[in-house]
Formats: sequence, C-alpha cells, structure tokens
Amino acid sequence: MQFHFRSLLYLSLIVVLFSSCGGFEKIRKSNDVNYKLTKANEYFDKKQYQHANELYKELMPVMKSTRNYEALFYKYAYTFYYLKDYVEASYYFKNFTEYFPISKDAEECEFMSAVCLYKYAPKYSLDQTNTVKSLEALQSYVNRYPKSTRMAEANKYIDESRKKLEVKQADAAKLYYNISQFKAATVAYKSVLRNYPESPNADLYQYMIMRAMYKYARVSIAEKQEERFSNAISAYNELKDSYPHSSYLADANKLYTEVDNNIKKIRNEQHK
Repeated sequence: MQFHFRSLLYLSLIVVLFSSCGGFEKIRKSNDVNYKLTKANEYFDKKQYQHANELYKELMPVMKSTRNYEALFYKYAYTFYYLKDYVEASYYFKNFTEYFPISKDAEECEFMSAVCLYKYAPKYSLDQTNTVKSLEALQSYVNRYPKSTRMAEANKYIDESRKKLEVKQADAAKLYYNISQFKAATVAYKSVLRNYPESPNADLYQYMIMRAMYKYARVSIAEKQEERFSNAISAYNELKDSYPHSSYLADANKLYTEVDNNIKKIRNEQHK
C-alpha cells in the first residue's frame, strides 16, 4: 500500500514537472510580446529567475526603444545577479547605466555592477585581478555619489577588498623571507607598508624589514656587510620611532643588539 502511494506521488510530481515545462515552452514560442513580457515578470516576481532570464533574453532585442525596455533591462540584469552569474550581472548593470544615465535606477545599477565584481573576486590566495577591478569600480562609485545611502556598504566592500590585496601582498613578502630571498623580502615588505600605511600590521611589516635586512647582511660578502647591517639599524630606528608601542619591539631590541655586535666586530677586524 505504501509502495503504491509513493508511486502515485512520483507520478504526480512528474506530471506537474512536465506540465510546467510545457507551459514555459508554450510561452517561449508565443509571438505575443506583451504576453511573454507579462509572464517573464511573473516568473521574476515568483523568484523563478532562470525562466525569467530566458524570456527576458528573447525580449531584449525585440523591445529595444520601447517604453518597457528600461524596466526589462533592469530586471534582466538582476536575474543574472540572483542566479549568481556575477560576470554577466556586472556587465548588464554597467550597460544599464550607459543606456539610461538619467534613470532613477542608474546609481543603484552602477553600485550593483561594482558589487558583482566584488562577489566574483576570488579568495586572497588566488589571482587578484578581479579584486583590483572591483576596488576601482567601488572607488569610482564612492567618488561619483558621495552622498549615497549605500556609502557605508560601499566602503565596507572597499575595506574588505583592500584587506584581501594586502594579505596577498604580505604573503608574497613572507614567502620571499621563508625561502631566504632576503633582498626581495625587504623590497616586498617595504611595498606592503607603502601601500597600506594605516594597516594594523604596519609595525609587523617594519619589523620584518629589519629582520630581512639583518639576514641579508649576514649572507652578504664581507665588503658589503657593514653597510647592510647599518641598513638594519635604520629599519630598527624607524620601527622604534613610528611604532613606540609595538609588540615587536622586544624582539627588535634583541635583534638590534646582534646587529650592533656584528658591526662592532667588523670594525674591530678592520682596525687590526
């Protein structure tokens, strides 16, 4: 009895599925543009975005230059967003602002175009080309609409994007240090610090510059060691002056003593 009931249930679901698909195909094949648009909007309102997207796609070239084109274009862009196709969504949101620059929805669409780029950007360990693009788009939006009600959200995305780029760059510097490429590590950490001077990790980057310089001096030829140890001293002084409350100062002080001893040893040998 239970098996029979389940069989009837499956059969009913199959019938509903096929009738639904059949209904959608009938709409697609209709030559009545207004009917098709009405149904596309119904699918959109019911959050059936795939069906809405397919119908809007067919209607886009047909309804160009009509009074319904702006609303159609707007919803078409959003179907891609809700389907998480952020590349296409960004493209159509951006195009909307170009087709309808004075539309009441133009600001929103410019924002959504940038948001889509942000959402499409990968995690920090992967290539960050799209993060850079999203950051540029978000910054452009903020500059263009400084009084926007979306400003807080836009700045949040900007901060998160910058943090992702910072972590990516800092990890590259750390990798150079870990594989004993100390000169490259020094350059990389200086670049991170220059690009993100307000970072909460700024003192760490300065400390790592000192460490990398110290390590680089140690593996240098004798004629270059004093100069390079002196560079480490300069980096220490920068850390002490710029970040007097840094948690890295204790370790930096110990390292400073080692650097200073090395310089004294070099000078003593020179005077023998």
